[in-house]
Amino acid sequence: MQPAKEVTKASDGSLLGDLGHTPLSKKEGVKWQRPRLSRQALMRCCLVKWILSSTAPQGSDSSDSELELSTVRHQPEGLDQLQAQTKFTKKELQSLYRGFKNECPTGLVDEDTFKLIYAQFFPQGDATTYAHFLFNAFDADGNGAIHFEDFVVGLSILLRGTVHEKLKWAFNLYDINKDGYITKEEMLAIMKSIYDMMGRHTYPILREDAPAEHVERFFEKMDRNQDGVVTIEEFLETCQKDENIMSSMQLFENVI
Repeated sequence: MQPAKEVTKASDGSLLGDLGHTPLSKKEGVKWQRPRLSRQALMRCCLVKWILSSTAPQGSDSSDSELELSTVRHQPEGLDQLQAQTKFTKKELQSLYRGFKNECPTGLVDEDTFKLIYAQFFPQGDATTYAHFLFNAFDADGNGAIHFEDFVVGLSILLRGTVHEKLKWAFNLYDINKDGYITKEEMLAIMKSIYDMMGRHTYPILREDAPAEHVERFFEKMDRNQDGVVTIEEFLETCQKDENIMSSMQLFENVI
């Protein structure tokens, strides 16, 4: 019997690379559509599962029912304002806040907590660097801590935001030094961190040079004036015209 051949796959230049998923535009007759707002999508989010695990009765499985707790003692200040700012319901916000306070009694999340969360959900890889970048994207004021309000506003964008809102958030993630531009070095750092966390454990197996190849293809599409950097305008315009990139937006829930 011949030994099985190792199958490798290159990146298609989408926002997250091809982490073992077939872009929707490659499937017969299927075009990208903005996913509907579902509880199932919410419960696939690592950060949500982490929060709600502390509110679930012992021995129970995580499920949508956790978002509908009958008795919620904790309530964030300015609940009505948060409901207006986000696309979470009042019950969802109360449930998220209860879990947030259970896990973080001080009312703040620090970077070490993010690293522990992603190490828990991606034990097969090294999530340290990705957790660092993700934390910085949530930590808008750069003070090293995330308040509940900032936390749920970011989650709302990622899980239930418009395409434009998600793309702006993604740009902020890739713009590591927050100077308003994405460089190849920044893009490569983010890509390597995602592949280190989960990419090497997908099928087909990703080549070692997949992150670098991904970055080159990304810049071929994005850097229209070929000045070596991608602006927010180039990013938004190109992303919304590219079906591979738009389909990859749905994969955010797998790494958030």
